[in-house]
This record gives sequence, structure tokens and C-alpha cells, in this order.
Amino acid sequence: MALTPLDIHNKEFTRGFRGYDEDEVNEFLDQVIKDYEIVIRKKKELEREVEQLNERVGHFNNIETTLNKSILVAQETAEDVKTNAAKEAKLIVKEAEKNADRIINEALSTSRRLSVEVEEMKKQAKVFKMRLRMLVEAQVDMIDNDDWDQLLDTQFPHAEPAQPENEGEQEETDKEYAEK
Repeated sequence: MALTPLDIHNKEFTRGFRGYDEDEVNEFLDQVIKDYEIVIRKKKELEREVEQLNERVGHFNNIETTLNKSILVAQETAEDVKTNAAKEAKLIVKEAEKNADRIINEALSTSRRLSVEVEEMKKQAKVFKMRLRMLVEAQVDMIDNDDWDQLLDTQFPHAEPAQPENEGEQEETDKEYAEK
């Protein structure tokens, strides 16, 4: 057990025949008591300070633990977000590829259909041109036919041209005949 200042103060020494000077011993003991009290006080202060520092260290350890857990959660969340983003990106790319394939197939189908339609129109245009040529040639043959000359040379006996009732009608009849 450690000595207290009171133990030092109450200590009684036995007296010997030629012992120490009592006043010197008492003065020395008083000085030891004062110094010992100072040491004990400082010790108690240091113990309180150590206790406070231990509490602060414990608090900071709790903060450190919480921060480490938060960092781990943040890292896991970041990994989850990264993984989900990669999955979503793959889905978007696949969807875009499907749409691109669909658009290309539709374009090819439309191109083929238009090509067939263009070829069909070319055939129809050739047929139309051929028929028009035949019609025009038939009309030209009809105009060049000798029957017109015979018709124009034929004379009708005693036929008189019909007379219009007024002069305006006569002019119109003359114009029509000239145009023919």
C-alpha cells in the first residue's frame, strides 16, 4: 500500500541514545509531505487527463470506425452503381443494335420494292410509248391513205351548200372549214 501524506505526518520514530535532531527530522518530514502531496496531486491530475484523453481516443475511434464503415458502404454503392450502369449501357447498345438492324432491313425492303416498281414503270412506259407510236403511225397512215384524195375529188350532182340564216353564222362556218 502506498504512503499518504498523513501516514508520513503521523509516523512516530523510536528514540535511540544518540538519535537524530528531532527538529531537523520534522522539518525534513514536512518538506517530504509537501512534495509528496504535490506529486499525488499531479498524479491525480494526470490520471484525470489520461481518462479524458482515453475518452477522446475512444470517441475518435468510434468516428474512425463509422467513417470506415461509411467508406465501405460508399465503395459498395459505387460498385453497384457502376455495375448497374454497365448493365444498362449493354441493354441500350443491344436495343440500338436491334433498332439499327430493323431500320436497315426496312430500308432494304423499301429499296427492293421501289426498284421493282421502277422496273414495272419502265416496262409500262415502253408499252405506252410503243402503243402511242403505233397509234400515231396508224393515224399518219390514215392521213396518207389515197381514200382522202378520192373523197376530195368526188363531185356531188346539184348539191348546193346550205346557206346560214345570218352572216355571223356564215363567218363561223368559213372559219371551221378553213381550220379543217
